Amino acid sequence: MLLKNAMIYDGSGDMPRTGDIRVEGDRIQAVEAKLSPLPGEEVMDLGGLSVAPGLIDAHSHNDWFAIRKEPLSSFEPFIRQGITTFVAGNCGLSAIGFEPDSPHADLLGGGLFSFEETTGRYGTAAEYFSAVDGRMPCNLALLAGHCSARAAVSGKANRPLTPQEEAGMLSILEKALQQGAAGISLGLMYEPGLYAQKEELRKVAELCVRYNRPLTVHPRANSAVSMAYPELLGRSHLLRAVDELADIAKGTKLKLQYSHAIFVGRRSFRDKVEFLGIMKELREQGVDAMFDIYNETLGVSVITVILPAWYQAMSPEEKRKPLNRLKLSVLVYASSLLLGFGFKDIEVAYIGPGYERYEGKSVHEIARMEHMTDLKAYLMLCEASQFKGRVNMGPYSTREIISDFEHNENCLYMTDAWVEPHGVQNPAIYDCYPKFLQDALKGTGDTLPNTIRRMTGATADRFQLPGRGYIRPGYFADLTVFDEAELRSATPDQGKAFGIAKVFINGRLVLDGDKLCEQALLTAGRAVPVGV
Repeated sequence: MLLKNAMIYDGSGDMPRTGDIRVEGDRIQAVEAKLSPLPGEEVMDLGGLSVAPGLIDAHSHNDWFAIRKEPLSSFEPFIRQGITTFVAGNCGLSAIGFEPDSPHADLLGGGLFSFEETTGRYGTAAEYFSAVDGRMPCNLALLAGHCSARAAVSGKANRPLTPQEEAGMLSILEKALQQGAAGISLGLMYEPGLYAQKEELRKVAELCVRYNRPLTVHPRANSAVSMAYPELLGRSHLLRAVDELADIAKGTKLKLQYSHAIFVGRRSFRDKVEFLGIMKELREQGVDAMFDIYNETLGVSVITVILPAWYQAMSPEEKRKPLNRLKLSVLVYASSLLLGFGFKDIEVAYIGPGYERYEGKSVHEIARMEHMTDLKAYLMLCEASQFKGRVNMGPYSTREIISDFEHNENCLYMTDAWVEPHGVQNPAIYDCYPKFLQDALKGTGDTLPNTIRRMTGATADRFQLPGRGYIRPGYFADLTVFDEAELRSATPDQGKAFGIAKVFINGRLVLDGDKLCEQALLTAGRAVPVGV
């Protein structure tokens, strides 16, 4: 295939150039100012449309969906926004990280993900890659989740690991790195990761240093006040969580990837300046510290995300004791005042069958519907969902913070989104990446070449994805064709992508205008092991 008359952004951050791209099989064969068609070659005239390397989502959970029996619906909206490759297994919650005889495999997923309707369970990276290669719509690199490995050896025990358990967990994680995992992820706000102390985390970080792979981190707190720390006053909890990471990383060459740099609650916004200062200081000390963002001011999480660890660890009977409820109530309301974030800001996305009337409503609105206090309504929703409900929460950021971060060279882009079978969807599944491109074209973001680099070459470099992220001869033919005029003029947040004209994955045209090639997408995606 020969793509002619394209404005080519090659993923390097260089200014674009007009030219032609020849694709042979799954690879780019040539990139020149002008190429003549070969006999029998299919020619596609792009008429001046722009072409970027296939966009890469730097923070995803689609490892759980790539192993579904019917994965296409979980990937379709991402393909429509130009994404061809995912770095999955984030927030400590990978679909791998357990031995076949583990009695705790059902605990993986942190309440967000499960092995329902999958083709199987694949405990190791090698088994996982073998199961999905050529059997999924998009390309996928995989992180090994600390939460998953910890749960595999100890369940959700709220205690330090025994020496035997710790050795088992570290062995699981190291084996994943040896088999091509792109790094290790921490989820310090999810069970059982939230029970891990600093010394355990240092040993996990040491593995990443040894194998030269990133450690991606969902920190203990993303807000000035949280349930992660007992003291409500004093240093911002968000900054304490960053301090913890800095303490783990200092003196090492760790590739520290701070996940979803958000500031939950209006009183957390002021922490942005010091956060950036700590990241800058770490880089000056030799730590390869970076972060990533999505182009949304809200986020999705489990309904228990604001519950303190001590409360989550209790039995159902203990949770209902009046004294424990009183203690929780005092903490929650004090936190709300100090945070600038409350039950009006927590929107229910999904509780379960029979509770559809709550979807799209805030906890405060539901409390008024049910004639109860906000806290009682919140705990009722937790219990009704078996503490597995899903919520959309905000504000997590502001347009000004997003714009500032878009100009930071150490910031990558991602969606942190997945398609849910029920309830209100995360808007990032639809147009997160087109919004980054639109910001660049309208001048609120970085330049368009730099913006494209953040979601292509820079992400491929960060996670050492072989043959991805650039439009160069010999690289895989992942290509995203887009219309700059449409991107500039479109209205975002309409529940659909905009500005993306065509998508190629490994040389196969999988999206042409609005039309998906479902047959090609059954086998288009490849596993992306690293370092093997």
